[in-house]
Amino acid sequence: MTERAAAPRTRSRTRTRGRPASPLLSRERITDAAMKLVREKDYRALTMPALAGRLGVSSSAIYNHVSSKQEILVLIQERLNASIDCTAFETEPWDRALHAWAHSYRRRFIEHTDLIPVVAVLPVADSPETLKMYERVSQGLAEAGLAEADIVDVIVGVEALVFGAAYDASAPADIFSPGSLEELAPTFSRLTRLRTEDARTTADRAFELALTSLIAGLRERVRVRG
Repeated sequence: MTERAAAPRTRSRTRTRGRPASPLLSRERITDAAMKLVREKDYRALTMPALAGRLGVSSSAIYNHVSSKQEILVLIQERLNASIDCTAFETEPWDRALHAWAHSYRRRFIEHTDLIPVVAVLPVADSPETLKMYERVSQGLAEAGLAEADIVDVIVGVEALVFGAAYDASAPADIFSPGSLEELAPTFSRLTRLRTEDARTTADRAFELALTSLIAGLRERVRVRG
């Protein structure tokens, strides 16, 4: 009796579907990672090798989506400025709209103070979201009767106030304490003791005082031109 030859075994192959082990790289992922890197470390830590390491890819893979670090900075600028609300210029009087815009601007950068040195000095030529925001504010101020030669200066002034106030909101509670040098500034030292609220509350109040004073001055300029 002859033994039947065993049929050759065929190894079953499980075919993997075409899904990558990690999410595909995109401009959105690059922007997310860049913002997190700056927030966790410092804007000077934002380098292409560091960003590639954060994303788990090679630097060359990033260059398939963006041309340079400068373009990444513009993407960050776009992300932040697109989230600033200036829609009040469509429904409210110009002074209320300017007040609302400035508060929205500050809230956004309180969340991202580490990005202020990046965004505050970027040209706007490659940033459509920034230009759209500036256009809406400019239109609102022009329609209100503010001198056209002053409008860009007003925007710059509000931004200077916003960025400084965003930093102030995260400053230490004892930032104005003179310590052992009180005798050098007795009036200032006495006045700082009047600020009995917590640091964030005093920062909010200082911003509101400066902003409303600025807007009151602009109202007067509009009235005089009137």
